[in-house]
This record gives sequence, structure tokens and C-alpha cells, in this order.
Amino acid sequence: MVEERQYIGPMGGSRPWQHPAWQRWQGWRPNLPSRCAICRAWPAQPICDTCIARFAQPCPRCQGCALPVPRGVLRCGACLAHPPPLAHCLCALSYAWPWRGLIAHFKYHAQPGWDRSLTWLMRGCDGAQDLLHAVDTVLPMPLARERLAERGYNQAWLLARRLAPDQADAGLLLRVRHTPPQRSLPRSARLANVQGAFAVEPLRARELQGRHCLLVDDVMTSGASLHSAAQTLLRAGAARVSALVLARTEAHHDDHEGP
Repeated sequence: MVEERQYIGPMGGSRPWQHPAWQRWQGWRPNLPSRCAICRAWPAQPICDTCIARFAQPCPRCQGCALPVPRGVLRCGACLAHPPPLAHCLCALSYAWPWRGLIAHFKYHAQPGWDRSLTWLMRGCDGAQDLLHAVDTVLPMPLARERLAERGYNQAWLLARRLAPDQADAGLLLRVRHTPPQRSLPRSARLANVQGAFAVEPLRARELQGRHCLLVDDVMTSGASLHSAAQTLLRAGAARVSALVLARTEAHHDDHEGP
């Protein structure tokens, strides 16, 4: 029987870089020479500490959909009225300048080496360390075979294996249907677009029984892809599914996205 490990919750609303877990990871970082991709300072990490402090300020977010909420609010009204299939959904950044351009380069223009810097930010968001310790397996949002062949790598897998090398698994959740990019579709079309797009590897379905799974992705827009993947895992026997994403668009609740 699988031992239930509980998610403890946010780090009391403190700034992530003041939290001991963040400071431990800061101390672990290799001192490699580079230029900051934002301010172009040299020498620096790919994203320098000054730019992190300036542009990655934490804000209170709903634990169900990761949209901004007033301080002290854990779940927004929409998630209370219509609970999503995700037990928790955490996000590090708003999908806005300067992160929008950096994530696009990471995703589309052969910048896979940035995964280390971007996962520092994901680990530093409120509640991420507790959630990573609470889950049993970490699953990247999968790409369709056609898109993987076109891009050459899955950016979600790069993030997942950096976040949890011993728990990340790229072969358990599959994308079985190639779909148009979610970003170009309205919400209603996004929901229909990803229906039936995901499946669990049939020979490994037993591995999900009673497990707490964590989905990892780079950008969340409406939540349609994450919700569809979570429902697939729950139907296959997972006890709980949570999500940790790098960035979240400031979408309205009635416009609640994917790869």
C-alpha cells in the first residue's frame, strides 16, 4: 500500500529567495561564466540575481488555477465553484516581459541549456519544494511525435528531469493525438482540441495506482491541456494530480491551456 505523503502548503507567503530552500539552491549553483539574458550583464548566470529580484517578484496565486488572487486567499471563486482536476497548481512567473521572450527562446530556438536557470525559479516559488517532496512521480507534459520531431526536444521534459531527477518519467504519460497549437484557439476550442489527446502507457498503468503525480510544463494559458492530462491520470488510478508550471498567462477565468 502506498504511503500517503501530504502537501504541506506555501512557504508562509515569504519571498522565495529569503527561504532556506531557495538559499540552498542558490549555493548549489555552479559558478559558470555567462551573460544575463535579460540585462546582458557580464559575468553572470543565464539569468542574474538582480533580474530575478526585479522581475520575478512573487504574488499570491490561487492554488487551483495559479491565477493571481488577493493576499490571504487560497482558492479563487471559480475554483471553489468548479474544482479543477488538479489538487494543486503552482506557478513561478507571470507570462509577460521579459519572461515571454526567454521562454520562447527556450522552447522554439534551441536554448535547452537554460533549463537549469528556469528550474531555479520554479523551485523558488511558494510551495514548490513542499510539493516536490509530497509527490510520488513527476511527469512532463508530453509532445506529439510530430511536434517532437520538429522541435528536437520536449522542453517540459528538460524542466521535469532537472526538478526531480529520481522521480521524472517521460514514458508514463503519452500524447496519442497530434493537435493544433493551443495558443491559437479560443477556450471552447481548446477544451475540445485536447479531448482524447493523452493516454497512459498501457503496460505501466499499475504504477499509477494510489500515486500522487506532478505534471510539469513551461506555460499554462487556460489549463485545458493540464486538466485533460490530469483527468487521464485520475481515470487510470492516480490518487491525486498536481501541477507545477514555469509561467502563467494573466487570463480571465472564463478564458481558462498547453504545449
